[in-house]
Amino acid sequence: MNTKRFRGMLLSLLAFALILGAGMALAQAPVLRMATTTSTDNTGLLDYLAPLFKAETGIELQWVSVGTGKALELGKNGDVDVLLVHAPSQELKFVEAGHLVNRRQVMYNDFVIIGPAADPAGVGGMPVAQAMKAIADSNNLFVSRADKSGTHVAELALWEEAGIPVPDKEQWYVQTGQGMLPTINIAGERDGYTLTDRGTFIKYEANHSGNPPLVILVEGDAVLRNQYSVLAVNPANYSHIAYDLALKYIDWMVKPETQQAIADFKLLDKQLFFPNAGK
Repeated sequence: MNTKRFRGMLLSLLAFALILGAGMALAQAPVLRMATTTSTDNTGLLDYLAPLFKAETGIELQWVSVGTGKALELGKNGDVDVLLVHAPSQELKFVEAGHLVNRRQVMYNDFVIIGPAADPAGVGGMPVAQAMKAIADSNNLFVSRADKSGTHVAELALWEEAGIPVPDKEQWYVQTGQGMLPTINIAGERDGYTLTDRGTFIKYEANHSGNPPLVILVEGDAVLRNQYSVLAVNPANYSHIAYDLALKYIDWMVKPETQQAIADFKLLDKQLFFPNAGK
């Protein structure tokens, strides 16, 4: 065999070995597909937790961040294996319908009403129902996600709590159909009010070096609690669901070490999420 031909065969064998090795490496890293909310993604929490999960379990977590309503539909349709979401009333409906199983609460933060520091509607320090009514009565701009997310579901409940029909075509009510950070930015550009989870607000605050255009004006009411839970897609509905991996992720999220890691996650030295598994 001539030298040139031998070298060609050797290079081909080496290339094949590299491809085979890469394929084996990929095969050794099972993938778990998750649908989650924009708040867990925008804040950086998942970028912080995913490497810890992979280091401990060898499982690669891949996620798409959408509103909770869309995330629940992705689970119902079998497009993902596991969910991390924050609309308890909606989650329970999907569990009762047999689409999701093994719901475990993981952590919470709270919703806050934010707006311009000048507070033209004068809502600062008001109870939340009174604040929502004051915004509506004053015709000051309110910016809604209007995307069936956990935050949007909470907002609709607050209008109802305030005894106000859900706004729709009112000139002072802007519906973005977008995630939380884009919605906050639109409210900021237009000197409007909006409802956000505190974690995303802290991220927004950090983006503005601690001096954001919008500030927290209403907080602390019990109705503003924002609970996050993890759920598996029901394997009885789809044969391709990685249910074993989903259970490992659920167990990992509620274990004490992970709960402590969640508590340790901060921006601007502020805690974004408060672990409460098993409570």
